Amino acid sequence: MLAICAPIVENWRVQGHSDPNRELLDAAALCRQLVPEGSVEAFLADHRHQLFPDELFADLFPSSRGRPSVPADVVASVMVLQALEGLSDRDAARALRDRISWKVACGLALDDEGFDYSVLTYWRTRLRHSAQPQRIFDAVRSVIDATGVLKGKTRRALDSTLLDDAVATQDTVTQLIAAIRRVRRVVPGAGEVAAGAHDYEAPGKPLIAWDDPVAKAALVDALVTDALKLLDAFADTTQDPEAAGALGLLALVSGQDVEQDDDATWRIAQRVAPDRVISVVDPDTRHMHKSRSEYRDGYKAHLAVEPETGLVTSAILTPANASDAKTALDLMATEPRGLEVLADSAYGSGETRAHLRAARHRQLIKPIPLRRAIPGGFNRDDFVIDHLARTATCPAGVTVTISQSSRAPFGLHCRGCSLRSRCTTAKDGMHLTLSRNDQELVGARRQWRDAAVISDYRRWRPMVERSIAWLVANGHRRVRFRGVAKNQLGLSTRVAAINLRRLVNLGLLYDGEWRLRAP
Repeated sequence: MLAICAPIVENWRVQGHSDPNRELLDAAALCRQLVPEGSVEAFLADHRHQLFPDELFADLFPSSRGRPSVPADVVASVMVLQALEGLSDRDAARALRDRISWKVACGLALDDEGFDYSVLTYWRTRLRHSAQPQRIFDAVRSVIDATGVLKGKTRRALDSTLLDDAVATQDTVTQLIAAIRRVRRVVPGAGEVAAGAHDYEAPGKPLIAWDDPVAKAALVDALVTDALKLLDAFADTTQDPEAAGALGLLALVSGQDVEQDDDATWRIAQRVAPDRVISVVDPDTRHMHKSRSEYRDGYKAHLAVEPETGLVTSAILTPANASDAKTALDLMATEPRGLEVLADSAYGSGETRAHLRAARHRQLIKPIPLRRAIPGGFNRDDFVIDHLARTATCPAGVTVTISQSSRAPFGLHCRGCSLRSRCTTAKDGMHLTLSRNDQELVGARRQWRDAAVISDYRRWRPMVERSIAWLVANGHRRVRFRGVAKNQLGLSTRVAAINLRRLVNLGLLYDGEWRLRAP
């Protein structure tokens, strides 16, 4: 067991290979008929060697000495089946041990005990530290490309969904105590710095009257004071990466939620810091507001989907507060030029539209609705803008020059204007500010008046929600790991498994090359 959990830098294993010769109790030879045709298990039983060849994982085991690892085709198949069913590592290892369908899929004998669950952790770590961490997704994507199933499919629907984190949200006191404990544990000499707010060796929170605001305020002040002592003591000390990370996290959590009173005492600030860390256990997780009154904690999965087949062509995981519009550019980065992009208004920023247009993509993206400063009054589209001449004309017919800062000042002309009450409530009159990509946004709103555009959007855009439903089924609404990197690998494996299942349902075959069964 200890050998399996050895550091990734130790190349003490060589790549394992599956034995092509069947054993006496080979599960596929004896029980293949029990596994339904058209299932992922049956497909892996027949074609896992072609889907996950040894050379695909050869770089994970560069050493020529050591004990053989579990064969790559077996581990990759288990990871796909695990992702499909939403199993923990322990449950996946048990399924490999006692399920006939899994043994058939992985080419094991009926009496094969499988492997310890920690092997899955070991392989994920190897993959994550490799140059190609999402190679299971890439392997399935290469099959998609080989079949030509996306040939002639010129649409991509974009959407995102919130994923709950795997940790509890922490309040300010809990974060401070946890961050101080970590510094005292990993930074040499930190335990010798005097700390008076709490016995950091004792578990749990300090024993105070939590309903007493005076006692709670005194605790916050003392905790921040202890944190600042540690930061000051090791500010100029060269640290190893773990120690530097612990000090950086302490600096972050000790500053994001507190502020000083006039008497120099520290108290919890009456505000929410931008991009606030909500857990020192998983510093990557974030708050995400679904509405003004409802929010969730965790991550966001962003998908690009071909709407006719339901195949996911790209998947990116970010903290929950990441912008959909900015992530859209990463989703489309590897796509061919000239596609039709369908998305809701969260993707409708001017910058995103400009980049998509530069890549020759046709956009069916719902425009961001305009807000009227006055109910029933005028908005941006009631002004006529000549970007070439740099002029703006208001609803009253007054034309002014647009400044270098993209502002159109109508202030002097608003005096005595009969339309002023519908235009602005500002004392100095109307000052129209144009966005950097104003033309893109105006064009999008104009496009949205076309009934044919709306019809195409309503036909193809909702298809991405089907793929999202597949993604979050079987307990996958909650992530299983901590941090963006680990959960990105989990997301890509899950998407690979769903894509493979979809391909199998579409009639995936291998007869020397990948193709789909003729309809």
